[in-house]
Amino acid sequence: MAIRVVLAMSGGVDSSAAAVLLKQQGYEVIGLFMRSGAVEETTCRIEPKPKASAAPAVVDALQPSPLPTLPILGAKANKQGCCSASDAADARRVADVLDIPFHALNFSDAFGRIKDYFVDEYLAGRTPNPCVMCNNWLKFGKLWDFAVSVGAERIATGHYARIGTIDGEPALLRGRDRSKDQSYVLAGINREILDRIMFPVGDFNKPEIRELAGEAGLRVATKPDSQEICFIPDNDYVGFLERYRGRPDMAGDFVDPSGNVLGKHSGYDQFTIGQRRGLGITFGEPRFVIRIEPDTRRVVLGKYEDLACYELEADGLSWLKDHLPEKFDCLAQIRYQHTAAPAVVERISDGRVRVQFEAPQYGVAPGQALVLYEGDRVLGGGWICQPARSEVHV
Repeated sequence: MAIRVVLAMSGGVDSSAAAVLLKQQGYEVIGLFMRSGAVEETTCRIEPKPKASAAPAVVDALQPSPLPTLPILGAKANKQGCCSASDAADARRVADVLDIPFHALNFSDAFGRIKDYFVDEYLAGRTPNPCVMCNNWLKFGKLWDFAVSVGAERIATGHYARIGTIDGEPALLRGRDRSKDQSYVLAGINREILDRIMFPVGDFNKPEIRELAGEAGLRVATKPDSQEICFIPDNDYVGFLERYRGRPDMAGDFVDPSGNVLGKHSGYDQFTIGQRRGLGITFGEPRFVIRIEPDTRRVVLGKYEDLACYELEADGLSWLKDHLPEKFDCLAQIRYQHTAAPAVVERISDGRVRVQFEAPQYGVAPGQALVLYEGDRVLGGGWICQPARSEVHV
């Protein structure tokens, strides 16, 4: 009997190609579209057609109907996110072409936790990473819960990462296509289900995946990649804060590292560490956001060298490898597009570490994820606290 796998289908080319690969490999695939984005703009309904190929266990675990009809609250059709109404329709069509059962479930209530986290971090002057939190809290947790309910043994997504076995234990590895590697945003997933997770596209590069989808007759083969946060499809973060919770007064001063006032800003939530453009104030040479102080509402501007960070602390660590020493060498990645840098990590407590870099790193932002690697293997990940800057501006 074929192994049953629940695949998270986003309507994009990667998860669609993952469905093709799983079918080719002989798995029994069940598609799940997880509706979790903006709910206030419009409502549509996805009406899956019953399929003769739907497994009886799937039917028994859910409702009497072969494929339940569930409401999908979607963004406007011209909004491109990872979980809009148009994405749901694309995922449905892919499932039809590949002849696999398809379910669309509304997780918008649970996703409110992600939105609360996003707003709270911005108000605290930190840089949130909702995609990491979504993977940690929602996607893999809810995906596995659904898989258990339908008798599946595995879950799969279209992420560019890999699962391997090292020294007898499951390991999360970088994807083969380093330009698309997504292991950074997966470091916080529950290690107890690591051996139940599959990343079918992780051994391929993006052009190969598009070609595979095209050969399978899927029109999403040429669909652009999603670039924005799914619940902010217009990329207007300030507008989202105002709509979601009501934006308090965040206006304050621009200051230099010594505290001298340089000008005024209309809200510290408009800035991130390392930002140079869009400051609304000009100098004779480039200035960068080097610190945000929510208590005083000050945004500190400095030169590029003021961004240099030799050491940081991170908390909320979750580990994907056993028996790590109290102090060890590794590669530390401080944001998604950052090249992991050599560092020494010291475990201060179960959930907190101190990281010392061999060379200074630039643009270290409190609130961003810190992910630790041993070669291609993810050792664990947590959240950056206040970093230590250069000796001049400690």
